[in-house]
Amino acid sequence: MRKLPTIEENDLANPDELTIRDVSIEKATATKITIGTGNAASGEASFAYLEEAIALTQQGEFQGIVTAPIAKSCWKAAGHDFPGQTEVLAHRAGVEKFGMLFVARSPYTKWTLRTLLATTHIPLNRVATTLNPALMTLKLDLLIDCLSKDFGIDNPQIAIAGLNPHSGEQGQLGTEERDWLIPWLEAERGKRPQIQLIGPIPPDTMWVTPGQAWYGDRVENAADAYLALYHDQGLIPVKLMAFDRAINTTIGLPFVRTSPDHGTAFDIAQKGVANASSMKAAIELATELVRQRCR
Repeated sequence: MRKLPTIEENDLANPDELTIRDVSIEKATATKITIGTGNAASGEASFAYLEEAIALTQQGEFQGIVTAPIAKSCWKAAGHDFPGQTEVLAHRAGVEKFGMLFVARSPYTKWTLRTLLATTHIPLNRVATTLNPALMTLKLDLLIDCLSKDFGIDNPQIAIAGLNPHSGEQGQLGTEERDWLIPWLEAERGKRPQIQLIGPIPPDTMWVTPGQAWYGDRVENAADAYLALYHDQGLIPVKLMAFDRAINTTIGLPFVRTSPDHGTAFDIAQKGVANASSMKAAIELATELVRQRCR
């Protein structure tokens, strides 16, 4: 049996040096929470924590929020029917235009991967009917604004994925590219001469260059950002390269929000084996984005 690592006292932050804002949870709910087990009580508590963070940020007490992972099924069990934290943040902030941008910095080359999803938490069989030129323009607007406001990149190069294998291969493997994605992209190039829009790139080859920039030394060939059309198209490569480093940041909000790009990991609760790299990276990125916005 593998011996669990011990945690030394000097490895932990001193609680007396932290400012902690407590959130009141009803006793009947609190007594039903069990560490390592998700249920309606834990869903109610985590939803309350998020709402408090949003409210205090909107009141001007904070400039950004770093959220921990939540179990969506527990939220639903508690009566909160939201697809995820992103949608709650957007709803409470009163914004309709928002997106999920995943950011990770390579430990090998220091290159930064930025991947925006055009569609997020929807079934795969709804992707083709949800995507359209108006949605793509909305997401592209958000991405361009974010690159300028949060990362200081004013004339970016953005790679855009195709939807079908081989980007449809001229209608032989799907017609979305031919029918609207390519005409939309050509129109956007005409409207945005200062932006280099590349695509639609076949989904199976779009991630070759980012992989080289992440692991090797061909950083100069990589784009400033990548626009994927659906959840797994963007997140399988992100998690393959940067599972313990990737950060989810919600763009389009009036404040900064970041989150580690992994789940709750109930199965390893209290075992001392959790990797905190993504949470640390989320805190660091939130700090960087707040500083960038305050310049």
